[in-house]
Amino acid sequence: MSKDEEKQAAARASLRFVKNGEVVGLGSGSTATDAVRLLVEQVRSGLKIRGVPTSKATEQLAKGGGIPLTTLDEVVAVDVTIDGADEFDPQLNLIKGGGGNLLREKIVASASKFFVIIVDSSKQVPMLGKFPLPVEVIPFAQALIRRRIEGLGAKVTVRQTATGDPFVTDEGHHLLDCDFGRIPDPAALARKLETMPGVVEHGLFLGMANVVLLAQGSDVQELRRA
Repeated sequence: MSKDEEKQAAARASLRFVKNGEVVGLGSGSTATDAVRLLVEQVRSGLKIRGVPTSKATEQLAKGGGIPLTTLDEVVAVDVTIDGADEFDPQLNLIKGGGGNLLREKIVASASKFFVIIVDSSKQVPMLGKFPLPVEVIPFAQALIRRRIEGLGAKVTVRQTATGDPFVTDEGHHLLDCDFGRIPDPAALARKLETMPGVVEHGLFLGMANVVLLAQGSDVQELRRA
């Protein structure tokens, strides 16, 4: 199967975690978009849910498909969130943010009772760090944070659009893509990044995923965090 077919298989498998009447976190990115499209079909067939989108793009897709939306101002918690990841390790720690929506994704994940990750086979790694770690920063601090992260040993690039302008997140921030290579202690790295004034959020999602649905060919494996 192609990677797109694996993504669709993982997305289909995630639907069993969504129950009638629930508040559902709607992830961002290509794999999560497949799940949102499938939920649109379910809603049109009678499923009653409310969605909390993790990006403006997901909000438009869900709203256009007829999924009723709500916000974290209106609900105490999210019952289940379905999202993708750029990579995951054997402990189900994640790197996210390749699509530029890591801040809202982490906020919604943190408010969720159950967090489901859907991925194709290319996203499984023995140790985090194959994918550059996205770090969201306020523009004022961009140069300062870049130098400090380079001091930790990373090769840092400012994410840009196709026109060469800085990529701007939904919240108006910039993204630094930080290539640390293999990350043997992601918790220690997360703590270092969190102490830097100007860092809004980073793409290390540690101890958050309850389940990873890993599509390998036509098979979807359910991996649960110990």
